[in-house]
Amino acid sequence: MSEISHLSPQIVWQFFDQICAIPHPSKHEEALAQHIIRFAESEGLAVRRDATGNVFIKKPATAGMENRKGVVLQAHIDMVPQKNEDTDHDFAVDPIQPYIDGEWVTARGTTLGADNGIGMATCLAVLASKDIEHGPLEVLLTVDEEAGMTGAFGLQEGWLEGDILLNTDSEQEGEIYMGCAGGVDAGLSLAIEREPVPADHTAVKLMIKGLKGGHSGCDIHTGRANANKLLGRFLFAHAAELGLRVNSLKGGTLRNAIPREAFAIVTLPANQADALQSHFDQFQSILNAELGNIETTIKLSVENSELPADVLSADSQQRLLALLNACPNGVVRMSDDIPGVVETSLNLGVITTETDRVTLLCLIRSLIDSGRSSVEHALSALAQLAGAQCEFSGAYPGWKPDPDSEVMHLFRETYKDIYGNIPDIMVIHAGLECGLFKEPYPNMDMISFGPTIKFPHSPDEKVNIKTVGLFWEQMVAILKQIPVKAL
Repeated sequence: MSEISHLSPQIVWQFFDQICAIPHPSKHEEALAQHIIRFAESEGLAVRRDATGNVFIKKPATAGMENRKGVVLQAHIDMVPQKNEDTDHDFAVDPIQPYIDGEWVTARGTTLGADNGIGMATCLAVLASKDIEHGPLEVLLTVDEEAGMTGAFGLQEGWLEGDILLNTDSEQEGEIYMGCAGGVDAGLSLAIEREPVPADHTAVKLMIKGLKGGHSGCDIHTGRANANKLLGRFLFAHAAELGLRVNSLKGGTLRNAIPREAFAIVTLPANQADALQSHFDQFQSILNAELGNIETTIKLSVENSELPADVLSADSQQRLLALLNACPNGVVRMSDDIPGVVETSLNLGVITTETDRVTLLCLIRSLIDSGRSSVEHALSALAQLAGAQCEFSGAYPGWKPDPDSEVMHLFRETYKDIYGNIPDIMVIHAGLECGLFKEPYPNMDMISFGPTIKFPHSPDEKVNIKTVGLFWEQMVAILKQIPVKAL
């Protein structure tokens, strides 16, 4: 056990410590799922799985609470695997190393997985507790939420019996979420041709590192820079002037994380090496002036590289740099209906280069279907102009707010009774699984709440210790107050 296991509430932190010790990035959740199943069986609880791999655990009501409405506690098993470049960590094998940093818990050089590990730990703590009053209880733990919401897509009608679902995947204490953005993945694929490296060329690697990155929904409005876009901006501006020829571009690792790093292998006339260094240094100064209040550790560097066998043809390179530079990114539109909330956004998350093509992976989010469609059309038009292919996949619906939600009003009054103030009722510009759950369970009443988590999907991720205690206090209180089910 690590030092976090001694924090309060200890039952929650001990479960989270166990979760950190078992690798569980998206697509690699099985070891943690089996650990949870063994725990449930040791507690004498009914546990089962569906064909997708989701885990269901059922706990009977405490004495005298059998007539209450059934509650489903919900979290996702997987975590986003992001690390600093100088961190030696294999997410499929190595445990997360959490530690206490003042008022926060964070991890050494990697994402912490508080998104959604704290929510999952709280669900398990409710199952393990012997002194919490609650009605009929189910826990639903879904798989692969971060990489495509596979578990939520696979949830079938009839697996859940509850009337109310409490999603634990929100990241700001004091706020109740009852709506979220929908989204769709977009892939732009540009076929490329190659040719031999021009004579008298030398090769270098251009690197942009040190950006904060973050969640492509929750952090998209913060002004954080996108490393892919910065690299495209420099190359488009200076490739012709310096005689740069691109061999490959690489940036970002996940379509739902703002890319923190991007790299290019380029060749150029040997006599232009000093000029390239000068221009890249100047670009560093420009970015420091533009972004320095937010991106405090941005670092641009040039290093020698082995001469590649080929480079993109002049036409392929021109089309690629135009596509990358023109691709929209960031906030597209703020909501008119919900002040301060992003309506529509786009994150250019990943660039990869193969022998015959370059691929750009993006994630479009919007609170409204028409906003999502508008960006889809813009990307399709851009692909046509660049001679690229554009495909969309994995679309998931938003979660439309229900102002008449009984559990929302109940939570609000319970919160007021505990703390003397009313929590904010919010819609989040991130993808919560509730939108998908509404399809097989349209009448289920849902809210989402959680502790304060900063910078999810980045190695800066941290969770506020005090708010984990508040989150637990709220969970215990709301379970006790669930109303009687009408006959």
